[in-house]
Amino acid sequence: MFAAFRNGTPVEVWQALVQEAYERTGRRLDESSESYLVFVLLRYQADSQLLSHAQGLDWLQALELVGRTRADALRDVGDRCLLVAGLFPGVAERRRVSVDYFVSIGRSAYQGVADATRQAYAELYEQLARSYRELVRTLDAMRALPRSTTPGITH
Repeated sequence: MFAAFRNGTPVEVWQALVQEAYERTGRRLDESSESYLVFVLLRYQADSQLLSHAQGLDWLQALELVGRTRADALRDVGDRCLLVAGLFPGVAERRRVSVDYFVSIGRSAYQGVADATRQAYAELYEQLARSYRELVRTLDAMRALPRSTTPGITH
């Protein structure tokens, strides 16, 4: 099954992996959340600094900013926390914090984006904040897929 999409575009590969995660979890994300998750995976697939961030400090620094800069910084924190919680839970263990630490910061960051942006974005980020655990579950299911099918994900 995986061989059919491994050679597709990055969007096709990530979408197929999200679909496979649905099969594992038996749960689907709404269309907006699924699209956003694929966007995050695309955006960070080659980020070699992803795991080097101190998310708690980045979140506090983002709260000191204003306007669009604040919203962008909070979005970045929320995205990185999502990826760490879902794809790299071992990072939490090595840092002696729980995965819930990243979930809490990430949800709060997305809610901060919702509070700081216009209505269309606010609705999306409020939805993402509400479904944060479901997003993490989807990524966790992706992490459990065979290694040869997950580009850029090391277990």
